Amino acid sequence: MAEGGAPEASRPHSVLFMCGQNVIRSVVAEALARHYFGRSLYVASAGVRPGENDPFVAAVLDEIGLSAGKHRPHTIDDLEDLNFDLIVTLAPEAHHAALDLTARYPVEVEYWPVMDPTMFEGGSREQTMEAYRAMRDTLDDRIRDRFRFASKARV
Repeated sequence: MAEGGAPEASRPHSVLFMCGQNVIRSVVAEALARHYFGRSLYVASAGVRPGENDPFVAAVLDEIGLSAGKHRPHTIDDLEDLNFDLIVTLAPEAHHAALDLTARYPVEVEYWPVMDPTMFEGGSREQTMEAYRAMRDTLDDRIRDRFRFASKARV
């Protein structure tokens, strides 16, 4: 298991991004990975518990020409198959749940501690958007670095 997201020898063929509710960080990570890797990397996302779509996610993805599509939040229990090469956890709660899964499934788990932009509630809309942009850009850098995306141009 590679704690902290240290690059592995080869790129996995399938990755699951997990966070608390599958409404913010894991959704953005899934959209970015799908954009960069298309069908060369199977990508999915899930949460530990159910949640509702977050409108700020759609806004920060739209800014860079991406979309979450018809994303509907999923929990781990909603997934039909947990046959992933790698689970990337983006929140402590998700990391603990993923480690519990490794007792039943042979899968690598990496923890990428990514800021939860909802921690900055109470500010202006622009301050909230800045928090979401920072989270998006952090995930963008981590995904490109971890999965060896050749281009340095941001979306």
